[in-house]
Amino acid sequence: MKTDANVVPLNKATAEQSPTSPVGRLPVALIQVRDKAAQQLKQNLQSLFDNADDTLFEMADRATSNAEQNAFFEAMRDLRLKRKNIERGFLQKVFESFANLNQYEIGKPQPALDAVSFDSLSLVQNDELEETVALDAMVAKVMSRDAVALGHLTTRLNAVISKKLDDKSNPLGPTLLSEYFLDACSSLGVEIKVKLIILKLFEKYVLGSCDMLYAEANQALVAAGVLPELRSAPPRRQQRPVSPAYVQSSGEEGMPLLEGADQGVQEVFGALQDLLSQVRGTAMPRRAQVADALPITSNDLMRLLSHMQQRAPAQATIEDFDLREQLEQLLERASAKSGKARVVGEVDEDVINLVSMLFEFILDDRTLPDSLKALIGRLQIPMLKVAVLDKTFFSRGSHPARRLLNEIASAALGWVDQDDAQRDSLYQKIEQVVQRLLNDFVDDPAIFSELLAEFMAFTGDERRRSELLEQRTRDAEEGSAKAELARRQVEHALNERLLGKTLPEVVVRLLQEAWSKVLMLTCLKHGVESDEWQAALQTMDDLVWSVAPHEDPEARLRLLELVPGLLKALREGMASAAFDPFSTSEFFSQLEGLHVQAFQRFKRAAPEAETAIVEDAAHTDPSEAGIELPLLELPAAEEVEDAPAMVEVVEEIILLAPGQTRPQEPDVVLPDDDEALLQVDSLRVGSWVEIQEDEEHKLRCKLAAIIKPTGKYVFVNRTGMKVLEKTRNALAVEFRRNAVRLLDDALLFDRALESVIGNLRKLKHS
Repeated sequence: MKTDANVVPLNKATAEQSPTSPVGRLPVALIQVRDKAAQQLKQNLQSLFDNADDTLFEMADRATSNAEQNAFFEAMRDLRLKRKNIERGFLQKVFESFANLNQYEIGKPQPALDAVSFDSLSLVQNDELEETVALDAMVAKVMSRDAVALGHLTTRLNAVISKKLDDKSNPLGPTLLSEYFLDACSSLGVEIKVKLIILKLFEKYVLGSCDMLYAEANQALVAAGVLPELRSAPPRRQQRPVSPAYVQSSGEEGMPLLEGADQGVQEVFGALQDLLSQVRGTAMPRRAQVADALPITSNDLMRLLSHMQQRAPAQATIEDFDLREQLEQLLERASAKSGKARVVGEVDEDVINLVSMLFEFILDDRTLPDSLKALIGRLQIPMLKVAVLDKTFFSRGSHPARRLLNEIASAALGWVDQDDAQRDSLYQKIEQVVQRLLNDFVDDPAIFSELLAEFMAFTGDERRRSELLEQRTRDAEEGSAKAELARRQVEHALNERLLGKTLPEVVVRLLQEAWSKVLMLTCLKHGVESDEWQAALQTMDDLVWSVAPHEDPEARLRLLELVPGLLKALREGMASAAFDPFSTSEFFSQLEGLHVQAFQRFKRAAPEAETAIVEDAAHTDPSEAGIELPLLELPAAEEVEDAPAMVEVVEEIILLAPGQTRPQEPDVVLPDDDEALLQVDSLRVGSWVEIQEDEEHKLRCKLAAIIKPTGKYVFVNRTGMKVLEKTRNALAVEFRRNAVRLLDDALLFDRALESVIGNLRKLKHS
């Protein structure tokens, strides 16, 4: 076999390593492929777990039952606790699969994912079948998208190992990667619904990146001289970030970027440089032209920036801090000391100008609270250093330093300036992050990934607590809205029957104070279309009829038949509403007097009918009718009490909840097409606003719910606690007087970069 200089002979590799070590059985090229692949797979798994909490929490929020919601919460907890073990188990399987590449097979292994034949499908449990179908679909997607790159990788692996592979047995193929992940997740005690969600996340964050995985592996083998004639298509997403380990720093030697990624980075940074060059000397200061000036290396610039970082200004003076001016002074001192004029190189100067302009936008941004601006402003030097080291800082939305800045800004969105800021947990956490970077960041950008993970864990816990409280607030408001809607239905029913009528005062009070509660409970429990609601209304109608004057002699017989059932319905209804027993007894005592008077009026009006009616009524068993005998034995005329107090219901009845005051009409009534109302209608749940309460105090809050039955807009603070409630009309009035400002919740860095690019383009054409 011909030995290429770039390929380590198999016999030499095995001779130099321990025969029992798995690493010793692999050529150096494969060790490099394995290590790079493991690093990328680890990063992708971290992205999976970073997003799993949010995904499961959203599923819990949309759950239709408490049991389903609890299942998602338990899965979140289980996944968080076992995250490290799953990562370790998955990567261990990957390493073992590479270690076995040069081992001869004793027996043919069973395939992992296609072992279920059509004949045996009936024997597979439903959960396993769903799992198998999901895995097959995941693998099929990768194969349809990246089959060529995977096939080239399999061919190259077969060229340097003794064991023959196909795409299914390739240790980096989707089949085995899926099997390894499923095996690593075997300890999770989750139901199939949750497991399928986790597999979907694996497909998105791990298998979705296979194109880059295969591109890097193929390129590493090509660099080692393994079948360079095979030509693979470029990876699908050229803008995908690459590991900082493969980025070539300015002024330093390093491994080159992948061709596709390098092109994307250079295009973005090159475009920014082009814009800067066109405004330099007009809108921006031009570099001092010194004949014998020598540009400093990026290493020297990093040392100067580290010196400045250790002496970063306090928060009180950060707005007056001019990074470029401070750096210029340091260079002047260094030039004077060495006797040689030194300047910053053009590329590094462009980076400095860009970062300075980004932070000018950040410190002017009205979305950030002023007290937190001072903290975030101290990150300018660490962010500049990482931009000097890694130009993907400007092109990669997922860059750890960039994400850290965005996460801090997002968390600060709902923070309100207060006197006890030092005791606020969010303020303390941001201060801790800033201090760690100022103290510990020298030239290893890995610290940003570490701090990003810690900060996201902190904000994730805070967000979950606030969302739970926010959900309780929404539930309470929706419950209040249902009660308010029921109260309006009861008001309508009462006014429809009482308004404009003159009735005994005790009856009006009974209906307004007691029976209204019965109607409320019936409406809430059964609804206005129910038989129970109609029965409660009929009881009210019967009561009003029973105390009204009637001239028809037959009405007495109807009254005699009606009263026992009416009293029973009233007692049962008021008992169900837990109405005060003492007040109930008083009401019934007065009501009995009203009915006795009604019978007495009939007796005086038609004495000849008395005997027949009483005889007819005597056939009714009083115990069955639920009426006491004294009601049938009518008192003499002189025993009848004075006429009851009568009241005319001339004003609409308004029922108030406990602690509620009589509603006031809005000061301003706005037309439907008013601009302020349109602004209110544009608000969405989750929108953050700042409301000017008075000249000194501003309130930052988030729209948590729009309660449609009542038209209320409910706002909460960043902890999820309700802080404000406004009607649509009242909120529009606040918009009209410019007391409400919508906060931009777009990513801070992205907004800053967009603003910088926009300003440079304007300056270019001015």
